[in-house]
Amino acid sequence: MLKLVLPKGSLEKATLELFEAADLKVSRDSAVQYKATIDDPRVGEVRILRPQEIPQYVADGLFDLGITGRDWVEETSSKVESLGELRYSKATTNPVRIVVGVPQDSPVESVADLPHGVKVSSEYPELTRRFFADKGIEADIRLSYGATEAKVPDIVDCIVDITETGRALRAAGLKIIDTILVSYTELVANPVSWADPEKAHAMRQLRTLLEGVLEARGKVLVKLNIPADRLGAVIEILPSMKSPTVNELYGGAGYAVETVVEKRQINVLIPALSDAGATDIIELPISKIVH
Repeated sequence: MLKLVLPKGSLEKATLELFEAADLKVSRDSAVQYKATIDDPRVGEVRILRPQEIPQYVADGLFDLGITGRDWVEETSSKVESLGELRYSKATTNPVRIVVGVPQDSPVESVADLPHGVKVSSEYPELTRRFFADKGIEADIRLSYGATEAKVPDIVDCIVDITETGRALRAAGLKIIDTILVSYTELVANPVSWADPEKAHAMRQLRTLLEGVLEARGKVLVKLNIPADRLGAVIEILPSMKSPTVNELYGGAGYAVETVVEKRQINVLIPALSDAGATDIIELPISKIVH
């Protein structure tokens, strides 16, 4: 049975919703409990901890499987096996970027313009240190415990911070001069556990459920009936993941057609299908899509 660790904090709510949608509901006595359970024979133990700590705990073998950001894997230099990206976050499917920012009125346009001895504030000191060393720049790296953008220019010369859109940095009077890392949420495994065939099989099965939920998000199943002489017109306007499923109705009364489409297209698609002669149109939610 697997020992699983999930992220606390900004990713917590979205992660728990993802697991519930995957029929892997995480149960705990209260919202502040760090121990939890999943009623599944493949999962023996669940902990909810800060994502900054998860890569090292998984690498050390305290847990078989965990969810964290690529940024924290790189920051901690943890030796874990990536089982793939899970493209979700607290609000969007956008990745986060670790960027270098300076005041908007600064003459600095690239990292190469920064002088030796530049003072840098960041919540990612190791990632920042390696980045500036690779650029051949001697930097004075100062660990930030939050509000990093507020420390320029009075306390430091530039910052290394996390952003999705860059809006918050611009609002703080900063401009981005480089991107150090693009980071998605990842499913990571302990290498020894991943080498165990039984545990690896269980991990793949859990991954299938989680990815199936993410693949289904924003999509619906559309079913309809159509007379034989209008089938071509309907197929022509009907988007599909692959080819739509077409079955002849009993007695040769026409065809039943079904396909998966993007939810955002449905307000235009259903009237168009009706105009093309489709009847009995049904829109159904989808829980999972597994390829």
